[in-house]
Amino acid sequence: MTIKNHFQITLQLAYPVVLSQLGQVSVGVADSMMVGQLGAVPLAASSLANSIFFVLLMFGMGVSMGITPLVSVAEGKGKPTRIGRLFQHGLWINLATALLLTTIILGLSQGLYYLNQPEEVVDIAIPYLFVITASLFPFMIFQTFKQFAEGLSQTRQAMYVTIFSNLVNVLLNWILIFGKWGAPEMGLMGAGWATLISRILMPVLMGLYVMKSTRYRPFNLQWTGKRLSFPMINRVLKIGIPTGFQYIFEVSAFGSAAIMMGWIGVNALAGHQIALNLASISYMMAAGLSTAGMIRVSNQIGKGNLKAMREAGMVVFGMVLIFMACTAVIFIVFRDFLPTLYIDDPEVIAMSATLLVIAGMFQLSDGVQVVGLGVLRGMEDVRFPTWITLLAYWVLGLPLGYFLAFELEWGAVGVWYGLLIGLSITAVVLFYRFHKLSLKLKKENDFS
Repeated sequence: MTIKNHFQITLQLAYPVVLSQLGQVSVGVADSMMVGQLGAVPLAASSLANSIFFVLLMFGMGVSMGITPLVSVAEGKGKPTRIGRLFQHGLWINLATALLLTTIILGLSQGLYYLNQPEEVVDIAIPYLFVITASLFPFMIFQTFKQFAEGLSQTRQAMYVTIFSNLVNVLLNWILIFGKWGAPEMGLMGAGWATLISRILMPVLMGLYVMKSTRYRPFNLQWTGKRLSFPMINRVLKIGIPTGFQYIFEVSAFGSAAIMMGWIGVNALAGHQIALNLASISYMMAAGLSTAGMIRVSNQIGKGNLKAMREAGMVVFGMVLIFMACTAVIFIVFRDFLPTLYIDDPEVIAMSATLLVIAGMFQLSDGVQVVGLGVLRGMEDVRFPTWITLLAYWVLGLPLGYFLAFELEWGAVGVWYGLLIGLSITAVVLFYRFHKLSLKLKKENDFS
């Protein structure tokens, strides 16, 4: 295959995943934009609650991704029975994960009062957190269908469902936050209920499609817990749990940064939320390319074509560098305009604009590291990348950010510079890891 062939196939796989990922994160973007119209305190409360919820949500998303490369390899080898069994095991793993994460959030919620956050922020953050936590179960069921379909290179269906559900979320936000069409004016809680309702809609629509479509009949998909196999559960979890921790280490680093921002003040926390919200858009789009890379790499491994596997991974790295360079320019050039889409407070806008410059600086690193995690996941190499993310963010990035912010008194920008350094180290190490492993496998295959 030529580089052009790889690019075209990857793009066809990636753009629906990109739009699907963008649709998921845009739920938070829409919430923040509309909640921002209520003032800095509700926006800060949304930031605080979502910082905690999003960490655990991303862990659940990571666990669900254990299905995708295994399904993709099984398709490459032509094993439909195994594909159906992977769906069944993935569903029960994801339901158990949702139960565990819900229990953790409910147990930790009262601890928000001990994080030295403004009391008026915590008072409204906790009930909002309870409502969005209820969306974990439908979200994880949706993820089962989504990751299963993506493993079969069917990426458009989840895109359609996600975009439609997100439009429903925006409409419900408008109705419930501001009390339109005769509904009560619920403020921040309205955003929480809109998120919950839209996430219930997602597994309903995706499940109806997968269970009714003739495309998936050969796999004899089962919902029951009968004939569950511990070796298969272990195989999925060996990919899914480290992937979940990869997400946790990165996202919790930004969540901990939000807590540090709360120590600085409400405006710093609100500005952090806006800048992070915008950066999460480009991150999720890069994550879409990462998923496409994971599918391409694992499928070529299933087919035994290791030369094409290496080429496919390298092409995705090139694609994400081009894309993230464009987003970096947008963040820096429009740094004063973009925050005005969220809030009209001049101090919050100025803080967001400053942080967006740093966000622009770490776009390339963020893109390379997320693609690195994806293509290595396609090779079932997850333990080493997990340790790298832990060390880069929690041993170096966050402590350095704290030192710059509070010891050197750089304030909010110090926290973000620490995160920038963590992202950059992760990107370099993961790219080198894929280069060495893929080259080694290719050479071994050439001589076998």
